[in-house]
Amino acid sequence: MQTALDALFRPRSVAILGASDDPTRISGRPVRYLIEGGFNGPIYPVNPNRNTVQGLKAYKALADVPETPDVALLAVPASLTEQSVRECVEKGVKGAIIFSAGYAESGEDGLAIQKRIADIARAGGLRLLGPNCLGIFNPRIGFFGTFTQSLDKEMPGPGPLGIISQSGAYGSHIAYLARQRGIGINYWITTGNEADVDVAESLEWMAAQDDIKVIMAYVEGVRDGGRFRRALALAQAARKPVIMMKVGRSEVGAKAASSHTASLAGSDAIYDALFRQYGVHRAATTEEQIDVAYACARGIFPRGNKLGVVTLSGGAGVLISDAAERYGMDVAPMPEAAQATLKALLPFATVVNPVDTTAQALNDMGLLARNMEVILDQGGYDALLGFFSTVPNTRTLSGPLRNAIAKGCERFPDRLIALEMVADAEVVREYERAGFLVFEDADRAVAALAALARFSQAFDRAETPPSIAAAVPVGHEPLSEHAAKALLGKAGIPFLDERLAGDARSAGDAADAIGYPVVLKIVSPDIEHKTEIGGVLVGIGDRNNVEAGFATLMDRAAKHRPDAKIEGVLVAPMAKRGVEVIVGVSRDPVFGPAVMFGLGGVHVEVLKDVTFRLAPFGRDEALRMIGEIRGRAMLDGVRGAPPSDVDALADLLVSVSEFAAAHRDDVETIDLNPVVVLPAGEGVVALDALVVPCRANR
Repeated sequence: MQTALDALFRPRSVAILGASDDPTRISGRPVRYLIEGGFNGPIYPVNPNRNTVQGLKAYKALADVPETPDVALLAVPASLTEQSVRECVEKGVKGAIIFSAGYAESGEDGLAIQKRIADIARAGGLRLLGPNCLGIFNPRIGFFGTFTQSLDKEMPGPGPLGIISQSGAYGSHIAYLARQRGIGINYWITTGNEADVDVAESLEWMAAQDDIKVIMAYVEGVRDGGRFRRALALAQAARKPVIMMKVGRSEVGAKAASSHTASLAGSDAIYDALFRQYGVHRAATTEEQIDVAYACARGIFPRGNKLGVVTLSGGAGVLISDAAERYGMDVAPMPEAAQATLKALLPFATVVNPVDTTAQALNDMGLLARNMEVILDQGGYDALLGFFSTVPNTRTLSGPLRNAIAKGCERFPDRLIALEMVADAEVVREYERAGFLVFEDADRAVAALAALARFSQAFDRAETPPSIAAAVPVGHEPLSEHAAKALLGKAGIPFLDERLAGDARSAGDAADAIGYPVVLKIVSPDIEHKTEIGGVLVGIGDRNNVEAGFATLMDRAAKHRPDAKIEGVLVAPMAKRGVEVIVGVSRDPVFGPAVMFGLGGVHVEVLKDVTFRLAPFGRDEALRMIGEIRGRAMLDGVRGAPPSDVDALADLLVSVSEFAAAHRDDVETIDLNPVVVLPAGEGVVALDALVVPCRANR
């Protein structure tokens, strides 16, 4: 099916406005690249001062071009860009790529010009890439609509990789490194200022292409959060790994707000949540991004995290085992029978896992092949890492070693085989052509294998978000705890049997009905933190003290907050003992509501042991949230405490996520703190609730 970006990625004809006869100039490089790349369609240089450009017939104006090109490259100064865009619209061009800078990135005046250009293009049905970008290329058809100098020495070949970058320079950088690593690129796009085409639309397009198997992206910020999220979901469902470099780990999106959730929900925490939710690998370094993309390009994703290790060195085995623990890989021991088989083959070997064959195995490559076959056949490992150091670079051993490894692995084409080795480039390529991943550093190899195992798990768990019920009107006025609980209770959030009392006698009646001891709380939409004014009394054991407590709370409210609207006093039973957690919602300006979960008390105040997910999500995702916090063991029962009702907690998280999604436009923040998770089978109960509606002017 044709899409809006097809003409940009797969044009049949190209015009270059401002084309230079000098192939070394910015305005001359695209012409040279198109010629050298063997673009399989017409190339139309437009230059009013020349009859030919780099051997091609030139045209005085775009209007003189004999056909309507699919794409126009605007290699003109910023002052001429607006007129060039108008000419593209008049000619009926489908897409234009604006190289020049001096627009939104330069200030308000530049932003106004950029907006005017975008409006002209939109009205004329012209798609814009840029401005301030390095363009786009597609080696499969020889289309190089870019002036990046990174292609000056060698043009990239096609392959399974798609690259999207908001930064032209970084996009060029990783494309060059990918080419050095032997990864072919089918599509490459840099979006620049994103006056029209943005990273979300580009990602969505690549996720839908059959000839892309791996997607790399560089992102500084996202404009269309909904589309970006849908694109990631599409990639996950298509089993396409996305390796993301998201820069800017600042708290720009965080607000100094009245709730724990809002203060903890920085923009970077939301991106982390998004990436975990859709199985995106967030790379910390460029080297890591390339390593993971390189490993993904093989197209084999381990079904689990069990790692078999074979080495020529016991020390290397220890190094790899340490790395495996760091990255979440399981260097499980070989079964006893398999160990006995290996011991019979190599009596001097260490055969538990890592399997240290010692250098003896090099004297008989058949033994090495048999070792690897036994490890893969009987060990139950999802991936195998071999440490061979510089041995593959020796003239006498390189070929026999490669053949022995291939022989040992030939019955297991579904297993990922990685080798740590140091060798000349051509030797490395020979091993890669034999089907092996090659790394110079074992730690990097383990990290990449762990990333692939996580991708496999993420692909298998792709789920359809739950349906969202209609929102209940919330309004814009502040809500008291009682009103917040009434609202959330309709969404299935469990609370205690509480009563609102307007006078001391009613409070006593409520306590008699509930049963002692009870808790008393002042109720006011204007007092968010009741404890700060002494607005909570706990453990009250009889009616007289309840009535006296009512008077005390009213007096304290009048003293500390005489301006506050007081609805009364909430009478509640004392909660059963359990594990206290916090559940909250914060509305991100780009991605909408995000649900937070963590242990309560000091864990949220000091340790910030919390995790986030974008709403809505299902039960499986809720269980993964619970498993992510560092204090997860508290819910399993410690020091004789019974295990907690994790299933009920997961159900509560789902209900909160559905409520948040339904109220994405009218609720700013929710805090349920604390939520008591009772022993298994007894459920959960939220003891306090804060709901902050969006302001009317939002």
